[in-house]
Amino acid sequence: MARLKSIFFTLIALFIAILLLLKPLAGVSPMSLGSAADVATGLGAKIACSARYITGLDEDQVMADLASYSPAYALVEVAYDDDRKKAYANLLGLSPMSATFRDGIGCTLDIGNTKALDAVNIAAIAASEEAWPLGSELTDIDTELQAKVAAIVAEDNAQGFQTRSLLVVKNGKVMAYATGEGFEQHTPHLGWSMGKSVTAMMVGNLIHQKQLELNENNLFEAWQQDDRREIDLESLLQMSSGLDFDETYAPGSDSTRMLFYTYSASDIAMQSPLIYSPGEHFSYSSGTTNLLSRLVYETLGGNVQQQIDYLYEQWFEPLNMAQSTFEPDPSGVLVGSSYIYASAPDWAKLGQVMLNGGALNGTRFLSEDWVAKAQSPNVSNNDPRYGYQFWLNAGGDELRWPELPDDAYAMSGNRSQVVMMIPSQDVVIVRLGWSADPYPTSRKLAQVLSLLN
Repeated sequence: MARLKSIFFTLIALFIAILLLLKPLAGVSPMSLGSAADVATGLGAKIACSARYITGLDEDQVMADLASYSPAYALVEVAYDDDRKKAYANLLGLSPMSATFRDGIGCTLDIGNTKALDAVNIAAIAASEEAWPLGSELTDIDTELQAKVAAIVAEDNAQGFQTRSLLVVKNGKVMAYATGEGFEQHTPHLGWSMGKSVTAMMVGNLIHQKQLELNENNLFEAWQQDDRREIDLESLLQMSSGLDFDETYAPGSDSTRMLFYTYSASDIAMQSPLIYSPGEHFSYSSGTTNLLSRLVYETLGGNVQQQIDYLYEQWFEPLNMAQSTFEPDPSGVLVGSSYIYASAPDWAKLGQVMLNGGALNGTRFLSEDWVAKAQSPNVSNNDPRYGYQFWLNAGGDELRWPELPDDAYAMSGNRSQVVMMIPSQDVVIVRLGWSADPYPTSRKLAQVLSLLN
């Protein structure tokens, strides 16, 4: 009888936990309960692993960050094995999941055969003592501006926005950089969907190297026998591929399966049917970005080590991005949609590459033509304010950020991560944080911009 009571109360607790998980997700059916548990533990293990072994957060902060997604994380058990650098998560004993940290490539969920990841060998990048952007030393800080930017961070955090880094670049120099309490200059932060812009830049680099072409189609073997062979590279870059990918973050959706409990993130979108003609309809899709990651992977030889070598040799080393990690899925392909960690100065270097027309530190990463196209509106019939995986301020009926100059464009990610490029002002602003509620990006960055004039 005691055992039956224990089982009964465990089931009640599980039911409550699942209801809490589903509470923010209107219209989710009870059939999704198992998927909800998988999402909870997959997200829990993955984020906990990276937060602990890349960002360096303590256990309380990790759980607070997870709880910002759902109160049910109070019922998710997260544990660590620091010797093996692993994180574990389960929901009342169900849907156990784990993730493993590997030097140079960060954390990956332990799904299927991950031996290829174990074999990756990459030398760590030493942070250069040269001035930014050649290195990591910030030698051009304006003390008056610094105090004002620090005041904005303090104001943000008093309002509950959890701004963790705010950095301002003007005329190619870091003029101010403030961090939230408990965070340091070199702390790597998760960019979430800012990885989409980085993935696009990798594609642009391969185009610059003449390994890919912008109008290239028939991109994947799986598409050769149907109309998807007509999808060209530019349509993927502009999120107008026409593929039917469910970006809803609900249990069992394409996006949650892709990120939290699937061996190959790109396989989900690879199987999506075509519902619009390529280029006709804009539809924001993390799956599309992971197809771009898959294309990069295959273009580089379909080998995990070659892909990571490319990332380091062509990007991280010439930019001295010593506090950056781009994480692969269990199959070995970089999760371009979501999983890149970098410090604010490293994120700013990527923004400066774009602001400079594709070059920095004596290296040309992208052609000027590609950079111009990347910040130009797409030709879809529903929302042209999106370039090559960059959000655009102008191009539609109204400005996306009405308080910022028309030519502003940005990398943007969940929890209000942003790298804002403003060519007319020669400015890059990086804001990193963990805002559960929408951050007033337009107003706040306009406030920062006003300090420069």
